[in-house]
Amino acid sequence: MKTQISIYDTTLRDGTQGEGVSLSVDDKLKIAKKLDTLGVHYIEGGWPGSNPKDMEFFIRAKELNLQSAKITAFGSTRRFGVTAEQDDNLRMILESGVKAVAIFGKSWDFHVTEALGTTLEENLSMISDSVRFLKENGLEVIYDAEHFFDGYKHNPEYAFATIQKAAQAGADWVALCDTNGGSLPSDILRVVTRVCRDLNVPIGIHCHNDGELAVANSLSAVTAGATQVQGTINGFGERCGNANLVSVIPNLQLKMDYACVPEEQLKNLTNTSRYVYEIANINPPNSQPFVGISAFAHKGGMHVSAILKSAETYEHIQPEVVGNSRRVLVSELSGQSNLLFKAQQMNIELDKSNPENRKIIQHIKEMEHQGYQYEGAEASFELLLRRGLGELEEIFTVESFKVMMERHGDHHISTEATVKLNVQGQIVHTVAEGNGPVNALDNALRKALESFFPAIREMYLADYKVRVLSEQDATASKVRVLIESTDGKDNWSTVGVSANVIEASWEALLDSMRYALMTRSDEIVVTGLNDEQERQGILNH
Repeated sequence: MKTQISIYDTTLRDGTQGEGVSLSVDDKLKIAKKLDTLGVHYIEGGWPGSNPKDMEFFIRAKELNLQSAKITAFGSTRRFGVTAEQDDNLRMILESGVKAVAIFGKSWDFHVTEALGTTLEENLSMISDSVRFLKENGLEVIYDAEHFFDGYKHNPEYAFATIQKAAQAGADWVALCDTNGGSLPSDILRVVTRVCRDLNVPIGIHCHNDGELAVANSLSAVTAGATQVQGTINGFGERCGNANLVSVIPNLQLKMDYACVPEEQLKNLTNTSRYVYEIANINPPNSQPFVGISAFAHKGGMHVSAILKSAETYEHIQPEVVGNSRRVLVSELSGQSNLLFKAQQMNIELDKSNPENRKIIQHIKEMEHQGYQYEGAEASFELLLRRGLGELEEIFTVESFKVMMERHGDHHISTEATVKLNVQGQIVHTVAEGNGPVNALDNALRKALESFFPAIREMYLADYKVRVLSEQDATASKVRVLIESTDGKDNWSTVGVSANVIEASWEALLDSMRYALMTRSDEIVVTGLNDEQERQGILNH
């Protein structure tokens, strides 16, 4: 039987203390439902006594119908000089309606005398009274021993006395906090081993990441006997963040043989991580372990050749176990194995003995030398590959395009683009305005093609990025433009490179349209032009 580790998520409370992280009540409710789907055991929703938003969350969270998680409140021990029954914060916790609560108290004698300004004995009474009061009112109590490891380093007897008081008062859990995030795994292992031996209550661990060791420290604590891990999704939190549960959970479950969440729910890990990033409006790092889009991405030709034979040669777990997927990148480092793998993913038959393969690889390397990069523009890569194999039908060709910008006396700038295409033998000439040159070109290109392919109306530009390739050339530098397009169901990315940002954008726009037409050929109805349109040359403004 595997030892069960209780996962305590504090993304909605401790996570929101991170710089740039702000969640509305609706955001917090959505994330809580997602965390429940992942299978965490506790979801700390906030501090009921601190602000109206947190109290609203607790009220509305009662309607969530969670399957695996307990909604938990957070608070502090009673203030010195009042009884627990008189303390406003403790009463607000009861009013929130939660069944579980985490309260923190001081473990470091320095904090007791300097920050709280009270006596060591009074601090022990504050801990004991608060736990007793909450237990008498029917709550499950998790006592968070703040600054425990720093306190233990300076005065181990007193630090241990604080958690002993919490245990004697009836705490269900005692969580040891590395609040300053400066401990080493060896420190954690040594101290938690002693606490688990001498304290007769289940132990949890709460680590911060100031030494970039929060995950390692959490794993060390579990090795020493802790059975609850507190942390946040994606490591959100104050300063350098908290222990990242997205790394803690799979390491414990897949590497150390503990039970954290049900196996089928572990597959929600990648989706949960990216969902929280999206709700928080933060770009996820590509290289995030386990869940990043680069976590199982392979670029070197020898690596790809090996994983085609056996994935475990360069992968520490199967990506599907955590809901991620394998990717093979095509670049100047690519060999034939990369090309074969990508072709297989795109359902393109590629003969390994075909000498054309080497020509295509060489062409890719030449394009990358010019500044193209296909790792983030797989739609452009597929077009390049099919064109090299002679499988791409050119549905339209460009005769010319022109962009004009004019600034008016009222400081308003107008932009106009003219596009001339040959679509299946018919010349189409369109003009359109836009907020800027790229928008105007996009509008003009759509006008030209929508007359033939109405389904293009469903697609739109979702993201647009420009990267300067040679900073020393200043404004004369080449730029790389990446465009992400979507039709509401699928997303695809394309690339263009030029010393002229308009031309680079135009290349990426053309590839976006070509890819849409190629992949949606079954859905696209070709309408063509009527006689009147053809006679007028389709000059739209």
